Order: sequence, then structure tokens, then C-alpha cells
Amino acid sequence: MSPESLSDRFDRIWRRVGATDTTHEVFHDLYRAWTEPHRRYHGADHLRDCLTQLDDAPAGAVNRDLAEIALWFHDAVYLPGSPDNETRSAEWAARALLEAGGSQAKADEVARLVRLTDHTQPAEDPTGALVCDVDLSILGRPFAEFAEYERGIRAEYGSVPDQLYRLGRSAVLQRFLARDRLYRTAHFSDRYEAAARRNLLRSLETLGR
Repeated sequence: MSPESLSDRFDRIWRRVGATDTTHEVFHDLYRAWTEPHRRYHGADHLRDCLTQLDDAPAGAVNRDLAEIALWFHDAVYLPGSPDNETRSAEWAARALLEAGGSQAKADEVARLVRLTDHTQPAEDPTGALVCDVDLSILGRPFAEFAEYERGIRAEYGSVPDQLYRLGRSAVLQRFLARDRLYRTAHFSDRYEAAARRNLLRSLETLGR
């Protein structure tokens, strides 16, 4: 998706969730954030991939419009290692939607969905599960694609000494593996669960060397 097609798509979804004011400034600020130079994985290509994964997921009893807005904002603030990226991204999403004429209820829901992408706890509701599964779908891709993702994450943490990075990254991956299910929706579980577990175990083996 080109920047122009992304802008058009954002304009359509922004209006579908009830925003009445112009989208150009919101999109400009969002796209500038997604293209910050320190983002080696959490950049515009990740956003494009999330939108593609959302499009490929079957329709269900979820609010897909609010799920999409949450994906647009879920890494809007991204500083590697910062503990409040998702909180600040959620606040940005809610503020932008309210300022554009959206309802308080929708702003609150989008903020909730964005906060879920810190992945500290599995999402228990259908819309939250969809958002989180989209975000985590990279874990279950073919290993070459997963390995490129891992290299991107390492590059984002380039200032962290190797031993500390290995310990921290291993802890993150082990927390995912400890879950009974990585994916909460049938579509993503069927497509990615087994491969994701293989990829995580292979990455942990590499990190432990």
C-alpha cells in the first residue's frame, strides 16, 4: 500500500467510526510516527501487514471498524524498551477520535483495544482477540520471515548489550510459549499456532547459545 492508498483507507475508516472533522492532519501525524527512523520492525510495513492480516480474517461477531482503528494506532508511540508505549498510543487514539467528533464510547473502546497490544494478558473478548492475533501473526510466519522480524527487533534494541538483550528477549518469548494458546481466534490459531511455537522454540535455542 502506497502512502496515498493508506491515506485513502484511513479517511474511509475514520469516517466510518463517526469522525466528522478532516482526517488529513491525523493521518499525517500517524504516518510520520510510523515512519520514524528508529523503527526497524515497528514501522509502516508492520502497519501494512496488520491491515492485510485483518482483511484476510473472516468476518465475525466483532467490531471490525474499531479493530482497524486500534491497529492504526497500536504502535503510534514506539520507543524501544519504554513501558508506556501502548498507554500513550491509546491516549493518542482516544484524543484524536474525540477531537474529530467521535463518541466517548468509541474512543474508550479503541483505547482499550490499543492497550491490549501490550500482550501482558490474552484478550478475552472477540474484538480484542482479533486485534491481538493480527499483531502477533508475525510469530507464525515462515521461519525466514520470522527471523527477519527478530533481526528487526534486535536492531531496535541496538544499544542494549548482547547478553542483556538475550536474557530479556528470551523472557518475552518464554512468556508467549507458556500460554495455553497464542491465538484466541480460530482463523489465526488454525493458520499460525503450530508454526509460531516452532519459531519461538527455535529462536530461544539461538538466543541461548
